[in-house]
Amino acid sequence: MIKPLLPLLPLLLLLSLFSSTLISQSSLDSLLPVRGLCIAAPNAQGLDRFVKFIGEELAPMQVNTLILRVDYNYQYKSHPELAQENALSEADIKKLVAVCQEANIELIPQINLLGHQSWHSKATKLIEVYPQFDETPSVKLPEKYEWPNDDGLYCKSYCPLHPEVHGVVFALVDEIMDVFEANAFHAGLDEVFYIGEDECPRCSGLDKAELFAGEVTKIRNHLAANNRKLWMWGDRLIDGKTTGIGMWEASMNNTHRAIDLIPKDVVICDWHYERADPTAAYFATKGFNVVTCPWRTEEVAIKQLHQMVAYRNSSTKAMRENFQGMVQTIWTGADNFLDRYYGVTENEDKRGDYMKCFKGLFAEIGKL
Repeated sequence: MIKPLLPLLPLLLLLSLFSSTLISQSSLDSLLPVRGLCIAAPNAQGLDRFVKFIGEELAPMQVNTLILRVDYNYQYKSHPELAQENALSEADIKKLVAVCQEANIELIPQINLLGHQSWHSKATKLIEVYPQFDETPSVKLPEKYEWPNDDGLYCKSYCPLHPEVHGVVFALVDEIMDVFEANAFHAGLDEVFYIGEDECPRCSGLDKAELFAGEVTKIRNHLAANNRKLWMWGDRLIDGKTTGIGMWEASMNNTHRAIDLIPKDVVICDWHYERADPTAAYFATKGFNVVTCPWRTEEVAIKQLHQMVAYRNSSTKAMRENFQGMVQTIWTGADNFLDRYYGVTENEDKRGDYMKCFKGLFAEIGKL
């Protein structure tokens, strides 16, 4: 009776392994639905190496979400004046789309909206080309940046009430969403220090929380009209004073009250880098889906991971799915990241090690 089955054994073994993989994947999806990486989009010269990295490294690690900070690193057809030098082409983006689709990785493009319209001494293309959108035109970008400074300058914002700003930025959003074939968009919206400033003829005297909520809602509604979802950083929605978290990972300029004014289908990326502050529970109890985002401290990231799993395991059925998972953040260029990943360069940051954090986090996820 056994002999007729012998030719079928290789096929049966293959089916068994495939079934086991599916069960393992299903189990991990149940434990941690989002397992992500957020990193700057590669430049054109480094594209092929990054595409290979996605297929050969991220996919086996069971990464299923990739947030790419594109900003002006794309050859926009709607506003070519906003494309940076040597920006990615449509054909380049399609290579990223193809490898992510093959690996079942959701690809989410990001353009920083509202805040981060400058970086220290350099303006982004948006307010460089359209200086009329600047919320604080009187604040000049210094040749040599220092913090703290008299202007409280970390990064500039565009004016959310300027009548022409959304015509420009939404054209970019729509174009990048189409070329990425994406269902979700990350709008940044973090570290907004300039909003509702006294010098602004449109925003002066208005409630900062309402201004911030209005911008979030406007972006969300624009995306929702095409059945697309908004992702954003969560720091401006946390009360920095009450929590003691402070001005960087939370708000000290009263935007935190916007948490009760924005739509609940916005996905919150809750970033904390030095401690495992349990604010994911705060966002979840407010009705939002939330992912926790570490950076450069492995011990913190692993503690955050186990917090997230514990939240899912101990929550009510109504709350469980609000705790969506983990997204590792990388704050260097894709080329620098890959050099570190493949051992070409070594860590020089005395404050932490983002590569150790990234590898440690996903090794721990693999144990789940």
